Amino acid sequence: MRLHKVYHHLLSHTSPPFLLHPSSTLFSSSSPSFLFSKSCRISPSTTPSTLNPPHQPFLQPMSVSRLHNLAPIGAIATENVAASSSPFSNATPTPEDDDELNSGYRLPPPEIRDIVDAPPLPALSFSPQRDKILFLKRRSLPPLSELAKPEDKLAGIRIDGKSNTRSRMSFYTGIGIHDLRDDGTLGPEKLVHGFPDGSKLNFVTWSTDGRHLAFSIRQEQEDDGGNKLRVWVADVETGKAKPLFQSPNVFLNAIFDNYVWVNNSTLLVCTIPASRGSPPKKPLVPSGPKIQSNEQKSVVQVRTFQDLLKDEYDEDLFEYYATSQLVLVSLDGTVKLFGEPALYTSLDPSPDEKYILLSSVHRPFSFTVPCGRFPKKVDLWSADGNLMKTLCDLPVAEDIPIAFNSVRKGMRSLNWRADKPSTLYWVETQDGGDAKVEVSPRDIVYTQDADATQGEEPKIFYELDLRYGGISWCNDSLALIYESWYKTRRVRTWLVSPGFNETPRLLFDRSSEDVYSDPGSPMLRRTPAGTYVIAKFKKEDNEGTYLLLNGSGATPEGNIPFLDLFNIGSGEKERIWQSDKEKYYESVVALMSDQNAGDLYVNQLKVLTSKESKTENTQYYIQRWPDRKACQITSFPHPYPQLASLQKEMVRYQRKDGVQLTATLYLPPGYDPSRDGPLPCLLWSYPGEFKNKEAAGQVRGSPNEYAILSGPTIPIIGEGKEEANDSYVEQLVGSAEAAVEEVIRRGVAHPDKIAIGGHSYGAFMTANLLAHAPHLFCCGIARSGAYNRTLTPFGFQNEDRTLWDATDTYIKMSPFMSANKIKKPILLIHGEEDNNSGTLTMQSDRFFNALKGHGALCRLVVLPFESHGYASRESIMHVLWETDRWLDKFCVSNSCSEEGGSSEDKVIASGGVAAEADPDIGLDDDDSLHFTTRSSL
Repeated sequence: MRLHKVYHHLLSHTSPPFLLHPSSTLFSSSSPSFLFSKSCRISPSTTPSTLNPPHQPFLQPMSVSRLHNLAPIGAIATENVAASSSPFSNATPTPEDDDELNSGYRLPPPEIRDIVDAPPLPALSFSPQRDKILFLKRRSLPPLSELAKPEDKLAGIRIDGKSNTRSRMSFYTGIGIHDLRDDGTLGPEKLVHGFPDGSKLNFVTWSTDGRHLAFSIRQEQEDDGGNKLRVWVADVETGKAKPLFQSPNVFLNAIFDNYVWVNNSTLLVCTIPASRGSPPKKPLVPSGPKIQSNEQKSVVQVRTFQDLLKDEYDEDLFEYYATSQLVLVSLDGTVKLFGEPALYTSLDPSPDEKYILLSSVHRPFSFTVPCGRFPKKVDLWSADGNLMKTLCDLPVAEDIPIAFNSVRKGMRSLNWRADKPSTLYWVETQDGGDAKVEVSPRDIVYTQDADATQGEEPKIFYELDLRYGGISWCNDSLALIYESWYKTRRVRTWLVSPGFNETPRLLFDRSSEDVYSDPGSPMLRRTPAGTYVIAKFKKEDNEGTYLLLNGSGATPEGNIPFLDLFNIGSGEKERIWQSDKEKYYESVVALMSDQNAGDLYVNQLKVLTSKESKTENTQYYIQRWPDRKACQITSFPHPYPQLASLQKEMVRYQRKDGVQLTATLYLPPGYDPSRDGPLPCLLWSYPGEFKNKEAAGQVRGSPNEYAILSGPTIPIIGEGKEEANDSYVEQLVGSAEAAVEEVIRRGVAHPDKIAIGGHSYGAFMTANLLAHAPHLFCCGIARSGAYNRTLTPFGFQNEDRTLWDATDTYIKMSPFMSANKIKKPILLIHGEEDNNSGTLTMQSDRFFNALKGHGALCRLVVLPFESHGYASRESIMHVLWETDRWLDKFCVSNSCSEEGGSSEDKVIASGGVAAEADPDIGLDDDDSLHFTTRSSL
């Protein structure tokens, strides 16, 4: 009896529980647009949801992007490995022989393999003028041999020295260009051509006028130069591509920022300095001992960062790879050196193309924090290569307090105003960067023109009592300023008039946890300069000025995305569109009627939407007002047709303390519990923290959103001054009991055949539940977790107290300390090169030894070359084989609990905390309930 079919639906979801970890911080619809840059850069090496917000012309087909943490988009590709060289055996052995079970990579059953190997759909990108669309071609999962390539772990990042890029960088295999016709249909595909076959493409970037594309290519060749990146440009009308540099020996440095369009015919490129020699060699004999000192008695508390610099050799190597020579190059091949070589981290031209803001890091480096906190300098340059002035030079930031909302001292968030030719703005903290310091104002926003004279004082633009969260600009009469405070979950939006001395107006004041009250984010329009500003709308029948608020529409029935017209004068809202919750999950992705200058009118509105259902794959549509007719512009095949008929339902239930909980329930096609009886069941989840019960109980997600996996909500609530983690175990067990009772009550789950699993903080949850609620589960699967909180003494997840501040909490929450209580089978899986803060591979090693030392039935699988999310085909297939085998053996085949007793006894027992339960459990949010299917399916 196997569990193959259960994986079918799990693999196709946003957080496939057997494949990828929950992404840490993805921007929601409530995230203000200022979180994103104006760049139209498209790189598969960056998570699209964080790089390209809805207002930018980059789209990821939802059914494909769901594997993006598993194999970072673009690394979702693989060269075919010949059967003779494959590390897989030709057939999956079935005997339970230890030698066979504990050696070699294994393949899951064909039903699962077919889903994993489904070819990925292309990513999409619209031209600045919205008249063309790119289809960016991708490969499937990469082979392990790619992950096995040497990499240097330096200053918190991982570097591929041969390519002089970040290691494991994904790529595109080709670019197709389609005209987007006035009737919403696509013209025939035109391939970008002229570059060598087999090239790997990255950093696809539109010029501001949309006439050219810039992109990098690399080829896997034996010589050193062949592996490095070169910049190419393509004419969009013809598709013909050519090298940007006439010399074949100019290579891109892609450790940090890499290139940017300065104007329509010129790029500023980070190149590998021509004078650079060979990498520094590690000395056989060190020059001296490794010394770190704190004789000044500074208070330095930092999280458990990984891949930090260790010695002088690491410092030299990091500097070697990260140093760039900036080059100004025109499309006609004219080249000009720009400044001196330095460790440039960002390049940002002003909207009027007259200035360039350059950020860089420099020595002295730190052995305590990653490169993002190294000494940082920001310089203002003229676009033709003259240094105007240094705006700031900040020291190393080792002493940022671990309390949430603590920040770096000095100028931060230094940017160009999107609505002005060349006006800078930035923020400076007034509390020394320490969130625990009470002060008013807490942050001050300043502005200054780029051409301000030496010594001219900046203007105070706005003073904030909470922590600055960014600005959305429109013009001198309108801007939105955001501020927030984590401890209270308070978020506020202010409406200000930048060019007038008017009293700011508080637009929204709400809790970030209260998703039902989220008003949505203002849609942005693109300016001729390539920046994005708030789109203002008019109605032909009145004089009012309106914003278009795009929201996810959380409701007790699930998410129902919407568009609201918001009158900025009266504050009144009018809903002009919302998703059909009965049939589809449809959301607005981008404004498409912004390509022409001048006023925008509601009756001429045109938007791009994505649309999907329980059975239909994601497709994209153009909707036009006033008739609201939708024109489908894509016809992507369903990547997992075998999953289309799964039953899916959003279920609601209540915890014993009254907290409302939700989960998404997946069942086999045609399954009827009254006819077919209860099934083996898998709960896969990730806990979350809240400040109040009402917010914790709100519904998140949509029952019509195809392949979205949202687990049983496991809120850990700390109301008022209470700290959530002080009652972590009790709340964790309570949530798990409620979920188990619900699936048993529905008749879909067998009481003796319920498994628990999770990744990262979900693995931490799994281990705690097996220790403190053994009556609920028959086995567990814990992937890439942290089990001993004394190894993360300066905070973890949302806990910002130290081990010494909350010793009892750290001990009680650590399943390592309760290893003697775990009697149910537990499968531990971990990447050998885990790069996530806190989840060192050592966590699983030591937890396994503790379990084994108490005779627990356990298994540890360490995946070579894998980090926190697993990427290679071999590893993913093996993880699925391990999972399938574990659930088949200890869940499906489980006939009764090891303590004995009937199923009826188990149902009764699930009503309360186990007798041996200690308050020792932990959660996070964003995973879900999954149920195994019958073997007959």
